[in-house]
Amino acid sequence: MSKKIQAIRGMNDCLPTDSGLWQFVESSIRQVVASYGYQEIRTPIVESTDLFKRSIGEVTDIVEKEMYTFFDRNSDSLTLRPEGTASVVRAGNEHGLLYNQQQRLWYMGQMFRHERPQKGRYRQFHQFGVEVFGLPGPDIDAEVILLSSRLWKNFGISQHVTLEINSLGSSEARVAFKAQLVAFLKTRISELDEDSLRRLESNPLRVLDSKNPQVQNVVKDAPKLIDSLDKESAIHFQGLCERLDNLGIKYRVNPALVRGLDYYNRTVFEWVTDSLGAQGTVCAGGRYDGLVEQLGGKATQGVGFAIGLERLVLMLQTFELDKNVESVVDIYVTAMDESVEFYARKVSELLRDALPQIKVMNHCGGGNFKKQMKRADQSGASVALIIGLDEMVSQQVAVKHLREKQPQETISVDELTYFIKKLFDV
Repeated sequence: MSKKIQAIRGMNDCLPTDSGLWQFVESSIRQVVASYGYQEIRTPIVESTDLFKRSIGEVTDIVEKEMYTFFDRNSDSLTLRPEGTASVVRAGNEHGLLYNQQQRLWYMGQMFRHERPQKGRYRQFHQFGVEVFGLPGPDIDAEVILLSSRLWKNFGISQHVTLEINSLGSSEARVAFKAQLVAFLKTRISELDEDSLRRLESNPLRVLDSKNPQVQNVVKDAPKLIDSLDKESAIHFQGLCERLDNLGIKYRVNPALVRGLDYYNRTVFEWVTDSLGAQGTVCAGGRYDGLVEQLGGKATQGVGFAIGLERLVLMLQTFELDKNVESVVDIYVTAMDESVEFYARKVSELLRDALPQIKVMNHCGGGNFKKQMKRADQSGASVALIIGLDEMVSQQVAVKHLREKQPQETISVDELTYFIKKLFDV
């Protein structure tokens, strides 16, 4: 017997038992973004490696340690996309969507990062994100946060997530702040780990983002970037806070929030939870006014966020909020005798023609009444249509309710569509 081939570590199958929940999540997301007037954009899974080096930053964990990078047959360096924003900006630049225009876009798809697989965090994962271009004010920052808040409301998890916000200010303000931060960290240099020492020279802001508890203890005493904001960034941040207050969205200002991607400026935010263990971030985003120009386009403001769908699905399962997922089957159609198989099929097709939103499954493989009823029950269907020789001769079907205590009914085929429509309220 040959060795069984298994999935690559950190790259998981989505089985039929879970696919219904995933479809529910995806359709709910599509409904929310449509209600705000956002349009979908789809980009390739593979991009030029330089795209992510230039956007994310060469001294980030993602670029240094986590990207799946390889050379193709033309010796070009290619990378499986680790996040979605850079690809959207690249596509916008390439197809002339951004300069002197306003765009509200969203995407959904697989991303790849070679990191240690853990609960809700895998090497192949699914990300949903929104990206808005050409709007400079705090009103659009508030809108994308409001959109994410509506998602939590629709999924029933608002009470389980907390919004944290910060401002990174302008690039000029950050240069001045970096000098202050480096000067402080050098006074505590013996308490820094290897990664922080390296970042001290290349990207000191990332020290604030360290996950090492010892380093976290150091940075809590560090100068705060929010105290060094330029005037315009301070006004922008105040405008965002005022709008969130007006909208009734609760938040906490977190001065240590810098995000793991180098392209952010001004507003950054995260929705966090304590229900997923160490991986507490459910949604993260912010403003990136310099990224479009950084990737070869004309100067264009940008703001957006991304959500890891695995973590969202895990939250819904954790709080048992996956019970609202629609059943895979609404109606199970039996055929009690081989002679009525064709008739049963015609009845099923009649329903599919008239009510395409109703999910109809036909019994296959024969078997007695007991076996077919067992399959009907296992399917999750609300009702079973029992069809035997008598029903075929009389052009009727027997309707058996599987989830409710109601008497079995006999319905003519002519009246069946109306009966099912009323039963399922469609």
